[in-house]
Amino acid sequence: MTKPVCSLSLDLDNQWSYMKTHGDAGWESFPSYLDVVVPRFLEVLDRWGLKITVFVVGQDAALERNQAAIRSLVAAGHEVGNHSFRHEPWLHLYGDAEIDDEIARAEQVIEGVAGQRPRGFRGPGYSLSRSTLAILARRGYLYDASTLPTYLGPLARAYYFLTTRLASEEKEQRKQLFGSWRDGLRPVKAYRWRLADAQLLEIPVTTMPVFKLPFHFSYLLYIATYSPALALLYFRTALLLCRLTRTEPSLLLHPLDFLGLADVPELAFFPAMKLDTARKLTLLDRAFRVLSASHTVVPLGEHAKKLQVDLGLMAYSPPQLRI
Repeated sequence: MTKPVCSLSLDLDNQWSYMKTHGDAGWESFPSYLDVVVPRFLEVLDRWGLKITVFVVGQDAALERNQAAIRSLVAAGHEVGNHSFRHEPWLHLYGDAEIDDEIARAEQVIEGVAGQRPRGFRGPGYSLSRSTLAILARRGYLYDASTLPTYLGPLARAYYFLTTRLASEEKEQRKQLFGSWRDGLRPVKAYRWRLADAQLLEIPVTTMPVFKLPFHFSYLLYIATYSPALALLYFRTALLLCRLTRTEPSLLLHPLDFLGLADVPELAFFPAMKLDTARKLTLLDRAFRVLSASHTVVPLGEHAKKLQVDLGLMAYSPPQLRI
């Protein structure tokens, strides 16, 4: 029996980008853990024979000290995607010219370093706007992957704000971080945005069908701080619901899934940082074993080409999808 397809991606958010969003001092020097985390996750992915999409931040690609790590992604056979230039989750607040500049600058520097032009985009912090979609379509992008259809975004944002010392104006700037409850109304399955003069494929970060609960790997690791067995049961249940609803999942990794407090103590405010690196890697190995047994894992670009055929010319934008 042919296994269903699942795409897998990693948002290569760097230490400075988390500090910037959190309002921490010192991010302006662009502290980086790419030289540690990139070889680490490449080794894990190679062990399981997985090829994925890595969304790269343009500012990181522009810095010479990060370029060897970024080139190693393509050398290992992975796809690179565009994760904006400055990684600001308030990208949706920008005007058209500034959004275009964010996307174009990142695109140019990533292609210059990696030798591969990004075909896909994911907004920082799931930031999304109609202007962004229109610009992506105009620039010839194959897909966007910026939606996380869950009702829990406001809860995640509230927790994040509790761990910061952000001023009120900074919280206002970040008020759409992780999205709103309305995001839970969006489809879990892939679809096409119908724009004024174009269409663009959207591949959501998959949440649990019916319940719209997250099950990307950072969330699994958070559950594992209470019970690794429960985390794996939760993951198996989510994948089973995907199969029952004929949902081809698109799953998400982050660098902190491969890092512990010993690697980056400055990011202790993230919940799953309670787990040390060895325990994280053990759980990821078990999850990848489950995923590889049930699905054929591909990069987002390959998944997008398949979905284009599956969706044909179908395009829709029901009221809950208007942005």
